[in-house]
Amino acid sequence: MPLNFGFYFYIKIPIDNDPILYYNNSMKSKFNETLQWLGAAFIILGHVLNSIGPAMYPWNIVVFATGAVMFLVWAVRVANRPQAIVNLVSLAIAILGLYKAFV
Repeated sequence: MPLNFGFYFYIKIPIDNDPILYYNNSMKSKFNETLQWLGAAFIILGHVLNSIGPAMYPWNIVVFATGAVMFLVWAVRVANRPQAIVNLVSLAIAILGLYKAFV
């Protein structure tokens, strides 16, 4: 019978009484949800910067790229292939935009 200590970790006592720390699924789920919401926040911020106008260039692209990376990591972690492909394309476009801005 495992001993629960909060939401994230629990200790399972095996027969030889050597405690082993296990990774709980709720921690993985919470991290995935946080990644997804942070990605959404960066994408929304990118749209806000776009609405301000050319004065925000290239920072709008940096913000969009950050959001795309967060969503890409989330998509890989939850095995959502269509979302991963969308974010790879978005990231490639952002990288080309940043290249154009700085080179």
